[in-house]
Amino acid sequence: MPAAVEKKRAPVLSLSRLLDPEILANPYPLYHRLRSEAPVHWDPFLHAWVVTRYLDVLTVLHRFSAHRTPAPEQLKAMGLESFTPVAQVMVRQMLFMDAPAHTRLRGLASYAFTPGRVAFLRTYIQQVMDQLLDKVQGSRRMDVIADIAAPLPAIVTAKMLGVPAQDHVQLKDWSADFAQMLGNFQHNPDHIPAALRAVDGMTEYFRRAVQETRRHPREGLIHSFLTAEVDGDRFTEDEIIANVIVTMVGG
Repeated sequence: MPAAVEKKRAPVLSLSRLLDPEILANPYPLYHRLRSEAPVHWDPFLHAWVVTRYLDVLTVLHRFSAHRTPAPEQLKAMGLESFTPVAQVMVRQMLFMDAPAHTRLRGLASYAFTPGRVAFLRTYIQQVMDQLLDKVQGSRRMDVIADIAAPLPAIVTAKMLGVPAQDHVQLKDWSADFAQMLGNFQHNPDHIPAALRAVDGMTEYFRRAVQETRRHPREGLIHSFLTAEVDGDRFTEDEIIANVIVTMVGG
C-alpha cells in the first residue's frame, strides 16, 4: 500500500479520538504517533496543548501553571460564553489551582481525610459490596457493570460526602454529564445543555446539603469541610460546593 494512502487512513492526531471504539480498544498506535510526529501538539478540537514525552511532561508539571480554566472573556472569544457557569465552579476547584491558592485549600481538605475516616469507609465499602452481591445471588447470574461497577462508586462517594446514599443514581447522572466536558470546553457542543443542567443541579443540591449539615451535623466530607480550620482560615460555602462536586465526579 502506498505510504500516502496509509498516512491518509491513519487516525487524526487528536486525543479526542480516544472516544472512538477502535482507538479506545488499542490507543497505543495513536500515542506512538503523537510522541514521534508531534510530541508538543496543539489539538484544535480539544483547544489544548498535548504533551506526550516523559521529560516534556515533567517540565510542564514543574514549570507551568495548573490554572487552565478559561476566564469568561476567553470563553466569549471561543464562542462558548454559555459555559461561564461551569467555569465559575471549576476555578474554585483544587484541580485547577496553583500555589498558594492550591496549598491553602489542600491544607484545609487534609483535615477531612484522616486514617479513622478511611478505616470507616473501608468497612462501609465491604457492607455495600455484600449488599450488591446479595441482590444477584438468587438469580445465579449478574452484569458486572450494571450490578457492581456502576452503583458501587456512586453509593460509596455519596456516603463519603455525607449525603443520602439513595441519591446515588441522580448524583452519578450529573457526574457523567459534567465529566463529558471536564477540562475541555470544545469536546462536543451537543453536550453543553446537559453539562449546564448538571452544574446547576449539583450546585443547588450540594448548597442545600451544606445548609442542612450546618443545621444537623452528620459525618461526611461536607461536615469535615465546614469544620476545617487552619490558623483561622476556613472554606467558603462556594469553595465547599465546588470541591465536593469535583470529588463526586472523580468518585
